[in-house]
Amino acid sequence: MPAIVGSFKIVNVGPSSIVQIGDAVQLSPNSSSKTFAGAGSFLTGDFANTNNAISNTNTFDPDVNDTNQVSEGNQGVV
Repeated sequence: MPAIVGSFKIVNVGPSSIVQIGDAVQLSPNSSSKTFAGAGSFLTGDFANTNNAISNTNTFDPDVNDTNQVSEGNQGVV
């Protein structure tokens, strides 16, 4: 049902967020990210021990896309 919307201010929209004004049947936000980490970065536990004499994390990534983002499940009304 149409409605009259007054003035509003969008301060911040984060990744995987949707700003929707008006009617919608289905909204499906998507997000992707990449994490670089060196040796021992994700160790958890009480007595974590890593023996790495030289550690180097290569973050050079020449390709534009690593993978195509594919949504799963209902894709909305066609």
